[in-house]
Amino acid sequence: MNTPPPPPAPHRAARIAALAAAVCLLAVGCSASAGTSGSGAGSVGKAGTGRLKVALLTHASQGDTFWNLVKKGAEDAAAKDNIDLTYASDPDSAGQAELVRDAVRQKVDGIAVTLAKPQAMKGPVTAAKAADIPVVGLNSGIDSWQSEGVLEFFGQDESLAGRAVGGKLDDLRARHALCVIHERGNVALEARCAGVKKAFGGKTEMLYVEGTDADATAAAITARLRQDPTIDEVVTLGAQFALDAVQSVKQSGSKARVATFDLNQDLVKAVESGDVQFAVDQQPYLQGYLAVDALWLYRTNGNTSGGGVTPVLTGPAFVTKANVASVAAFAARGTR
Repeated sequence: MNTPPPPPAPHRAARIAALAAAVCLLAVGCSASAGTSGSGAGSVGKAGTGRLKVALLTHASQGDTFWNLVKKGAEDAAAKDNIDLTYASDPDSAGQAELVRDAVRQKVDGIAVTLAKPQAMKGPVTAAKAADIPVVGLNSGIDSWQSEGVLEFFGQDESLAGRAVGGKLDDLRARHALCVIHERGNVALEARCAGVKKAFGGKTEMLYVEGTDADATAAAITARLRQDPTIDEVVTLGAQFALDAVQSVKQSGSKARVATFDLNQDLVKAVESGDVQFAVDQQPYLQGYLAVDALWLYRTNGNTSGGGVTPVLTGPAFVTKANVASVAAFAARGTR
């Protein structure tokens, strides 16, 4: 367990500010952005402590809009807490692990990391702990965050969410579900489909696609629907893939319906129109916000959410045509 240090002294905060322009956590081949969060945000609600430096490091692929919501939440928390936030991502587990090692070498004050492939993060997280840098987990890795030595976790129980979807499909009288996994080996995605299969009374089959290639993903779904007309439900694991599936259903002539995990502005419109039956919202904005805020609380007040024993759940919640209007305005501004 990391020992929370006292709030940063003024001279340390000044040193961090002086070094901020020179520090970059970017690794070759990954997508990233950095900057001073909170500029122009005003002083209302902002923490009065010295400026901390936090790195948010995810397994996001370039162009995946889901992670814009995570990043937005993290940026809003950083603005409130007077944190200098750096965000970087790499979908390759080795690349993401190197991002964590870079953050350790740069002596950041805290690291928030996704654990899509937990074993790859074990060494870097251990190195962070040895350097007395607190690490919190978010989004992926709810079954492994404690064994990896992470202080806290913010996200959705993916197995529970999958089982909830399986029950929903039974209520909708579906018989044959195609669960589309867009990243092989991602523990969160595998758990979702496994949960669907466990709870759903009908047949569940998995379809692995190359999620970084939208055309290839749509083509694979279209081909499978043409091969088996008994498929009456396509379950995708991300909002953008649900929109691909809607097009695949039309192109294949299938009568299948589409349901999905996760939400974004375009997906909200698809639920409103009836093209997508429902979405499971894990509140990615909240995940990013809580992860960054938790590091500030730990560093400045020694707080640990859930006592370091229980994860903080941000989902699941079903968004359907009946209740989508209640989240539409938030989705339009990029926070749901």
